[in-house]
Formats: sequence, C-alpha cells, structure tokens
Amino acid sequence: MNKKIGVVGGMGPMASQLFYKMVTEMTEAEKDQDHLNMVILSDSSMPDRTKAILSGDEEEVRRKLREDLQILARCGCEAACITCNTAHYFADQVEGEVDIPIIHMIKETAGKIAKENPGGKIAILATDGTIRTGLYQKRLEEAGVQPYIPAAETQKQVMYQIYDRIKKGLDWDAASWDTIEDEVRRAGCSRAIMACTELSVIKADNGLSDFYVDPMEVLAERAIEFAGKTVKKNRKQE
Repeated sequence: MNKKIGVVGGMGPMASQLFYKMVTEMTEAEKDQDHLNMVILSDSSMPDRTKAILSGDEEEVRRKLREDLQILARCGCEAACITCNTAHYFADQVEGEVDIPIIHMIKETAGKIAKENPGGKIAILATDGTIRTGLYQKRLEEAGVQPYIPAAETQKQVMYQIYDRIKKGLDWDAASWDTIEDEVRRAGCSRAIMACTELSVIKADNGLSDFYVDPMEVLAERAIEFAGKTVKKNRKQE
C-alpha cells in the first residue's frame, strides 16, 4: 500500500522543506520505492493567517486553502497535510467542502501529548492568531491536559522569534529564547508545544530537547502511517 499524500505548504517555505525532510528521514526505507508518494503544493502567496484572523478579513485565506486542497485531490492525493498551525483554523472551516481528508496536526498533537503527559500543564508557543482562535487550548482540554498561555511580554518574544527571525531567514535569538523557556518552566509546564512551524525550524536547527513537542514531527508520523509505510524506530533525533 502506498497512498499518495498531499501537502499544502509555503507557510513558510522553510517549514515545508523541513516537513519533507522529516517524512523522508522518519520513514523505514531501504530503497526509493519504500518512501511516500507525495505532492507538495508550496503556496507562498497565501495571505498571512494571523493577520487575517486578527483583522477579521478571513475569506481570502479560506478560498485559497480550499482551492489548494482541491488541487491536491485532483492530483490523486488520498489525504492532505497542512504545514501551518494557524491555517488549521481555516482547515476546520473548509474540510467539509473538499474531497480528501485532512490529517489534523493539532488534533493529533494534542492526543499524543496527553497520552505522554496525562493531567499535565502544557505551554503553547504560537502566533497571536493561533492563541486567539483557541485551537490548541480546546484540543488539549478535550484530551485532559491543562493548556498554558505565556504572559504578554513573553508572547511578544515568541512573535519576535517567528516574524523577525525565522520568517526573515535569520537564525533564532538564543537569549530571547532563554526568556521564553524560563517562564514556561517556572509556570510548572511539563512540556511546551512548538505550535508554529517556524518554531519547528528552531527546534530542528538548534537541537532543542524533548521538553519541546514539535507538531510537524507528529504530522510526519501520521502521514507515514496513513500512506501505509512504517515509521522508523529508534531514529536519531536531530
């Protein structure tokens, strides 16, 4: 079995290439044919999801996401992944209007983290838009764990890392990150979710510990399983 997986990416492009790298490295394979068949649609023209949510001007993002998902369906994809956490706010709105299922990164991550940390307090590191929608808060609460939102000043540092560092092609600001980590650990959080794919880049590039949960890694696992392939066991953590 080798079901074709579609990916709506470009939000941002560094996250899309990281996701493909994750899927490739996490798949148990001895030859090319053991890997997934994938179609990656890098739609970098997608309007900023956080700005759309905060302004209330959401229709253009909904329209483009719907169109992208339908393109993947016409390409023969049997499921779709979206490599943007905030975009799942719009995915929830259009999933009934498209012809293929969406492997839901936020739902899958909440379930995994609740299983590993029952009853724990889990920090959500995300864009202002993702925080505003309550996407992770709702899923974590349903799964039986307590979500934690950083204080306003710390949230500014999270946005700085996303928009002023990674989206601009710069490396992370390690001193700023120390401020973020200090708060969530002092708050008693057992884990922190890298709930923005730019933060996934930070974890991958800087070898952050398993205290940080990367939803893109969870999504990669689920995509491999959906395609009928095997997730590599005891893989090296980059």
